[in-house]
Amino acid sequence: MKIAIEPNARLEFEKAVLAGGGEPAPLSEGVKALIWTDYSQPKLLRKTLAENPQLEWVQLPFAGVDAFADIIGLQPLFTSAKGAYSEPVAEHALALFLALGRAIPERVKAKSWGKKFAVSLYESQVLIVGAGGIAKEARRLLEPFGCPVTLLSSTDIARLKDELPKADFVLLACALTEQTRGLIDSEALSLMKNTAYLVNVARGPVVVTADLLVALEQGEIAGAGLDVTDPEPLPDGHPLWDAPNVIITPHTADTDAQVVRMFAERIRRNVEAFVGGGEMIGVVDKQLGY
Repeated sequence: MKIAIEPNARLEFEKAVLAGGGEPAPLSEGVKALIWTDYSQPKLLRKTLAENPQLEWVQLPFAGVDAFADIIGLQPLFTSAKGAYSEPVAEHALALFLALGRAIPERVKAKSWGKKFAVSLYESQVLIVGAGGIAKEARRLLEPFGCPVTLLSSTDIARLKDELPKADFVLLACALTEQTRGLIDSEALSLMKNTAYLVNVARGPVVVTADLLVALEQGEIAGAGLDVTDPEPLPDGHPLWDAPNVIITPHTADTDAQVVRMFAERIRRNVEAFVGGGEMIGVVDKQLGY
């Protein structure tokens, strides 16, 4: 079965299509499946779909599909890479937890001995907003620390206000939807302990940046670790760069090498399912939007 790879047909992805029993081919009337490789070009994907109504299946490159929110309601079956990058992203979240609790942002810049300070992750209350692959992998990584972990799925979001005051560490690992956009605002931040830490590996707009900045500056929370921001990239000179006890990483929870390898495996498995009539992984729920 012929399968197109657009707009960037890397050799690793072509090999994955072949390994799944498909045949890489240029997009034409006879091609019914499309591997889309560029998250930053949703308009081009919309144009491609309009010009190719024969397409039955589209594989999207990342777990988050918010860039394609106005597209995923269209006719083809869409699959995302949700769950594919869970391990490195959860690892990054754990690293941010540990670095914040040990005041690494402050100590890495220090030129004098300073005061003693440390917050242990062991047996700390952890709240994870999200219940997908990243959230589940993070919970697994936290097991050696003996942390009581609470996961809030999309159907549990109403419990957020009840759970935030209990948490020592809060991890955002949810999809960006209308339900979660601006979820962590001034009210949510005010409910957190002033000794609690916030880590965001979801999407920047899940947090209201201006409210987070105020919370950090006024000591409403102890610190934040952000692999995603709003806006993104965070501009040079933005006040968040100078906020107290914040770690900002440039959306690098998963490296390019990891993404290519893991996405290639997702392509292989879904091509195999598409060709053989099996069950596909990461099917996008058109109602939920992820």
